[in-house]
Amino acid sequence: MKSYDWIVVGGGITGAAVSYELAKKGFAVLLLERDATMQNATRFSYGGLAYWSGTTDLTRELCAEGIERHRNLSAQLDADTEFRELDLLLTIDAGTDAEKVAANYAHFAIPPQLLSVAEAGELEPLLNKSAIAGALTVRHGHFSPTATNQAYCQGFLRLGGTIEIAEVTNLIAEGNRISGVKTVGESYACENVVICAGGWTRSLLKVAGISVGVYFSRAELLETAPVDLKLRTLVMPALLKRFELESASSKIEVDNLWDEPGKELLPPILDAGAIGFNDGSLRIGQLSRTLSDLNEKVDRKTSETAIRAGIGKVLPALANLPATWHDCIVAFSADKLPVVGEIGDRPGLHVFSGLSNPLAIVPALAERFANSAAGQKDGAIPSGIASLHEILSPNRFRTDS
Repeated sequence: MKSYDWIVVGGGITGAAVSYELAKKGFAVLLLERDATMQNATRFSYGGLAYWSGTTDLTRELCAEGIERHRNLSAQLDADTEFRELDLLLTIDAGTDAEKVAANYAHFAIPPQLLSVAEAGELEPLLNKSAIAGALTVRHGHFSPTATNQAYCQGFLRLGGTIEIAEVTNLIAEGNRISGVKTVGESYACENVVICAGGWTRSLLKVAGISVGVYFSRAELLETAPVDLKLRTLVMPALLKRFELESASSKIEVDNLWDEPGKELLPPILDAGAIGFNDGSLRIGQLSRTLSDLNEKVDRKTSETAIRAGIGKVLPALANLPATWHDCIVAFSADKLPVVGEIGDRPGLHVFSGLSNPLAIVPALAERFANSAAGQKDGAIPSGIASLHEILSPNRFRTDS
């Protein structure tokens, strides 16, 4: 078998960033990705960087580090990530107490500013002012997830890394120690494996009898070709139903349902929003489902109709644009924090997944992960809280030890 210091499973933005940072430390690294053409959550992301959204010492620190990395990432990777900063517009439905909604954001690192209906319309002229009671706004980062993913991969290859297109089917163990992976056509040996497979993390670990509090939703959206219509802002609802869906579907009372085939844990939800990319294309969404089967089929026409109806209320000019329906699997954790670190009773097996706000913090978190792998101590986050690795460790969720 070919042997490596590290095997990274999953070639989305997390796996690409982790591979790059590990290779920078001088490790021999293999990155395994199942799809030759990206069809993952990175590919269909809005590309938003919510660096303002930290609510604890830890998340504020990671967001602050993350945005500084993003501002310099194009130069570091020698490729254009299409980074920019723009206004985020968080719409508040008509009939809702706007002041009360704004109060929900008071504890964020940079609290968004409450706008009147008229002010929101000035900021985003395509907005249907009759559909809102007001809006919140804050400066927001944005980049091209696809361009950044490719930039990380190219940087990784320049550092001597190896990328293979292959689906991992199992882990290789010697006693409790994980010593490699099996793909459909080959086996690879290594000192360490890190699972960066996003929403597929749960099923990969399940093969080894491991559960670490990582779940997944199925996100559905519409994507247009480049159009003349231009959004000035990134539009999303102020009261995101997706977070409620994630919280309710990861409670201990329903945990066993995730391992039963064909289960829908909760009814689907819709967070109507949209973003324009530098090439003129739009992504419009997002409908989210919690289905226990990763390969469950959904009714595309019904979903598309729901997404168009939802965006039509807020941004009516977008409702009938020609667009293609897409879906992807999105990871989240039971406590909204990333799941990062080595699994205690499986030496050599690490997880880097479950990030609810991944794009903003992945660069900083990947660098910290690689520093730890190289034996460098990760200083405590400010305000005297415990070390990063203790807080984010997958062992906080272990029920199978």
